[in-house]
Amino acid sequence: MALSAMQVSKAKAGEKPQKLADGGGMYLLVQTTGAKLWRLDYRFDGKRKTLALGIYPDVSLSDARERREQARKLLANGADPSAVKQATKQEERKASQVAENSFQVLATEFHALKSPMWTAQHAKQWLGNMEKYAFPVIGSRPVSELEPMEILGIMRTVEANGTFETRDRLLQSIGAVCKYAIATGRARYNPAEIRLALSDRPKEEHFACIATAEIPEFLRAFDDYKAMGKVSLIASAAFQVLLLTATRTSEVRFSKWADFNLDAAMWVIPEEQTGRKGKKGKRKSHTVPLSDQTVRLLASSQRLAAQILELRLMLLLSANRV
Repeated sequence: MALSAMQVSKAKAGEKPQKLADGGGMYLLVQTTGAKLWRLDYRFDGKRKTLALGIYPDVSLSDARERREQARKLLANGADPSAVKQATKQEERKASQVAENSFQVLATEFHALKSPMWTAQHAKQWLGNMEKYAFPVIGSRPVSELEPMEILGIMRTVEANGTFETRDRLLQSIGAVCKYAIATGRARYNPAEIRLALSDRPKEEHFACIATAEIPEFLRAFDDYKAMGKVSLIASAAFQVLLLTATRTSEVRFSKWADFNLDAAMWVIPEEQTGRKGKKGKRKSHTVPLSDQTVRLLASSQRLAAQILELRLMLLLSANRV
């Protein structure tokens, strides 16, 4: 006689395991601990076997019957339900392992490990390039199964955009993830060793520079332009400081009077100054010695700046009185 949901619910544990039959070889096995297990007895190739259908109440009576019918269909088609179940579990375990060892999972893990040691900008750029170029192509692939041609295909795509610097950075990043996989026992070789198959970067065209012989003519042209009154005296002085100190334009543009010690003929460019090159936290203050000519130029510029400020204040006060 078939079981009812009420019978299954009220089944109690006894001194010995109990079997409550539902028909078709299926029964509810009630353990002495109170656990209720669905089981199916069947014969395959002349051998008696038992298939676990689940645990009550996670698997209800109707769910257990549905699983029984699925097993009976397999038997009718000459398949062993237990063997099919075992094969399915192995495939699920394999799929889980693939997900754990996929390139995207390992790259994300590597990024989380290294980003505290990187600048925020580099960490963002590193992950951004992966998300844009690598993850859509090899993100779900196990690192242990990646082939060099897959990596080369990604590099060819980046090359087609003409961004060779991005290509080289991306290849370095992918290679680092593969090396990390090897170090953590999830791969045996690095498929990103494809440098020989990449085309050379085009020769960069830098801005033209003034030849040494042209400098006197350039300086005379600058003096003539300045004499025409088309450039402010402060801007003119800044340009001359740039020539005399051979510093970066940003270092001159963002400098403050507090950075200059004219008595000691020293200019200290602070590490936190806007426009400084280098990684944050690794930059250091930079001291630039000043020639006598530079000191005189800065001193006159300082006086001029003070006069301009004083004139602006006078004009402001005059406007307020009116």
